Amino acid sequence: MELTVTQENLSKALSTIGRVANGRSQLPILNNILLQTDGMQLLVAATNLEIAATMHIGAKMSNPGQITVPARLITEFVSSLPAGPVNLKVEGTHLHVKSGKFSSTIHGMDATEFPELPDIEEDYAIRYELNPADFKRALSQTIMAASSDAARPVLTGVYWHSHDGHLYLAATDGYRLSQRRLVATESTVSSIVPASSLQEVARNLHDDMDKIEVLFDENQARFRADGIEITSRLIDGNFPDYQQLIPDAELSKVTAVLDKAEFSRIVKVAGLFARDSGGSVTVNVSDVSQSVKVHSVASELGENDSEAAAEVAGEGQVTLNSRFIGDALSVLEGSRSMFRFSGKLSPCVLHDNVDQPDFIHIIMPLKS
Repeated sequence: MELTVTQENLSKALSTIGRVANGRSQLPILNNILLQTDGMQLLVAATNLEIAATMHIGAKMSNPGQITVPARLITEFVSSLPAGPVNLKVEGTHLHVKSGKFSSTIHGMDATEFPELPDIEEDYAIRYELNPADFKRALSQTIMAASSDAARPVLTGVYWHSHDGHLYLAATDGYRLSQRRLVATESTVSSIVPASSLQEVARNLHDDMDKIEVLFDENQARFRADGIEITSRLIDGNFPDYQQLIPDAELSKVTAVLDKAEFSRIVKVAGLFARDSGGSVTVNVSDVSQSVKVHSVASELGENDSEAAAEVAGEGQVTLNSRFIGDALSVLEGSRSMFRFSGKLSPCVLHDNVDQPDFIHIIMPLKS
């Protein structure tokens, strides 16, 4: 293989794709990036067997070929080169790199040892076109609720499913639940995408992108934007029937509407005193004082009471994890938040103060 590319394009591709390469893998080839000619373009690819990322860049081709080289070394080396043309030449398992007055040889591995890149039959796949900003927000609202406990694999992913003519994303770790309504759809989908894969997708979403394509087949999901393709395996299993856990708004006995930033502030302050108690804080909602109060106690440090004005109907208190409240408030879109529940042991609901919110977050109470 011999070709010439620009330093800017190669550095961008390597830094984007290189994050997928697993530097701690017991399979040395997974620590490498694949460089392979594809027509008049250079394919840059990496995989950790759960997720694969690819990107094509333009090249001035002399000879076709392929090689794999250590991801970290090639990425850091190319990023340090000056802007301008970079010549890549493969001899055996050695990659010769020349750029201006820089000349290096990198020891690689035979590309035939590299795992086969995943393929999706796009003609038969379920396809969505999403607004990158909306999609990135949906990911931030759902990934945070996914579990990190590998003992229950289905909870370590985000559940993509169609319901009542819309595409929904949902995630839960058993203590909290996030649901985001994304777009209208006539397709039927029911797939669980690993949260780790979606985090990698989110890192590659930028405001200047026009759209992101999402494709599903029976075993994989592919995300495509600006020449980058990320393909992830799906998690096998059935996601819990979570919608039955979302309390009906009309049945909530206690509701409070208050400024999101103020709610976040009083929860954050209370959380400082709750570190020794696992973040446990008590939220008191009063229709008499038209306020929300958050109380926390630290046996060795002291205690705290914080209060914010609210529009309240009903009265009650509930004990929650302060971090869970803060996480949910940080991804609400509006300036006013709705907080509702029915009793000390009932699920608590947080969402924007609108009649039909796109995003709903459920937090299970702690035993006080």
